Amino acid sequence: MNQPGQSCPLHYRYLPTVFSGPASHVAETAYIIGGLYGNPEALRTILKMRDDEARAGRGVSLVFNGDFNWFNVDASGFRLINETVLAHIAIKGNVEAEIGAPSDSGCGCNYPDYVDSTTVARSNDIMTTMQSVAAGMPDLCDALNALPLVLTMQIGDARVGVVHGDAESLAGWSFAQEQLVATRAGRSEDVPSALTSADRIMETFRAAKVCAFASTHTCLPIAKDYMVDGQMRLIINNGAAGMPNFAGTTYGVITRISTDCAVPPNSLYGIELGGVRFDALPVHYDQLAWVKQFIANWPTGSPAHASYFDCIRTGPRFQLSDAASGRVGLVHVRQPAHT
Repeated sequence: MNQPGQSCPLHYRYLPTVFSGPASHVAETAYIIGGLYGNPEALRTILKMRDDEARAGRGVSLVFNGDFNWFNVDASGFRLINETVLAHIAIKGNVEAEIGAPSDSGCGCNYPDYVDSTTVARSNDIMTTMQSVAAGMPDLCDALNALPLVLTMQIGDARVGVVHGDAESLAGWSFAQEQLVATRAGRSEDVPSALTSADRIMETFRAAKVCAFASTHTCLPIAKDYMVDGQMRLIINNGAAGMPNFAGTTYGVITRISTDCAVPPNSLYGIELGGVRFDALPVHYDQLAWVKQFIANWPTGSPAHASYFDCIRTGPRFQLSDAASGRVGLVHVRQPAHT
């Protein structure tokens, strides 16, 4: 489709071979933080999680893989989120791409055609508001526009492709939960049955020469392993760091990748690949403070309130058990918690 919000600009696209060159960053432990969505409480919690690891003797690189903006349409919130994130490793998501260099693509989400037109229109309206706020801070717009689309990290023996969408597009959906796993638990019946083919995934890994892709963009988390030419490979999508990911919960999720193969005590699910541990970690931010800030920017009747407030309060119709697929194992199955 070519409608704003349901199209993918040519400048969002790249080839999987872009990951095959030398790694741009090296780390022993990294947090991959996608979909912060302008939530300063989640950002504050992630910084504390990093500091807690440092006290335990583990240095952590923070890697923001896009859409760290979205609900932060107050000028102070916009500057706080961006100045903090830009002090770390970051790539742009479609939100940052459309803030830094607005196009005719609306929100740039590239929503699949099973997403209803009302949701698409609301997202385009949110982007218009964001662009209006950002226009008053050209220094930050320039910095966002200068961010790369992707990067390759070396973590121990693991080469990891860090993307916002998928291995071919900034706003691609082939790494979405609903396109990697046949189970449609909690999903509406109109979600298509077509999945990203195993052949496509294998060819992507061969071209990229990475052992894992870490992505976000599509709001629902998924971690699934694949055998490619006798080697285990992984796609791990953290869903959203700044919004709930599971029904009846109020925490975000990030991806932790580490040469320390001890299972983190707060891991939700994870897997070890070649001496490197991949885990989904919860981000237990201050829910009451975040709801108050969200409503101040997006009161009842606003597009963001209509599209997101129910999820922010109680999570999507999606279960933790649906996020771990293949050999990826659940670690701690927590009861739904409300705060």
